[in-house]
Amino acid sequence: MRGGGESFEVPQEGLPQRHAYDLVRRHALAIGESGEGLAFGSTSGGLWTSENGGDSWAMLEARLPPIAVMRFREP
Repeated sequence: MRGGGESFEVPQEGLPQRHAYDLVRRHALAIGESGEGLAFGSTSGGLWTSENGGDSWAMLEARLPPIAVMRFREP
């Protein structure tokens, strides 16, 4: 979220646009120290990451066990 929540843009690049049940069932979110690295996991085992503050996303895995907690490893 940018601008303190004054506006909202629907992220599209790299995220499913139809039948996106994983996104509804997301459970865990991690935000990197700089705020640019983001990751979220779903209770249905999907894992997505973004390296640019959520402008684009990449699915890393779709068949993990349910994800309840996430965090970035400190360097």
